[in-house]
Amino acid sequence: MFANIVVGDEINRASPKTQSALLEVMEERQVTVDAVGYPVPQPFMVLATQNPIDLEGTYRLPEAQLDRFLMRIAVGYPDLAAEEEILDGRTTGAPPELHPVTTLDAVRWVIATVGSVHVAPGVVRYVAALAAATRQRPELRLGASPRGSLALLRAAQAHAAGTGRLYVVPDDVKQVAPAVLTHRLLLTPEAEVRGLRAADVLADVLAGVPVPTAAGVGA
Repeated sequence: MFANIVVGDEINRASPKTQSALLEVMEERQVTVDAVGYPVPQPFMVLATQNPIDLEGTYRLPEAQLDRFLMRIAVGYPDLAAEEEILDGRTTGAPPELHPVTTLDAVRWVIATVGSVHVAPGVVRYVAALAAATRQRPELRLGASPRGSLALLRAAQAHAAGTGRLYVVPDDVKQVAPAVLTHRLLLTPEAEVRGLRAADVLADVLAGVPVPTAAGVGA
């Protein structure tokens, strides 16, 4: 855990005890051993992969752990050029050359910049309304938690900064909502039998919650 970036490959193959060990460090940024807390380096990020197909020898990730991941993104298959590059590496036997793409200072600067992106009260109310709407959907037995709404707000700030803006608009929230909220929503058994997906329910929520106007955003 004592690294800036911790990668868990096929995390659903880890035992529940191992997975539960991530709960504290992902939230508190510290590891407790014998009642003594040891802070991890900053910045601290956990990246994990999950095999969604092969279920043998895997464990379901607990909801509390899923809630600590900012986003879940479906990677899918590589494109043709990337797959050719993978095959070339296998045939030549040469290990890939890895080169740094950033520095810790640059990452710290990005984090500080994203945190300074302005969020108007109207956008805050919009995020809260979206989270509250997921908790009222009959198809869901678990909606977005307050941690989820905080993640949605932070991701919207990052999206705004990535587009060159220092303020969040409702479209930033809508753009990142599927990646931020879908893995936090649990369907009822009846909804699963009907073939619904969490993404479908979230799409209905996004379509149903009124988007604040320009005047409302600044209010």
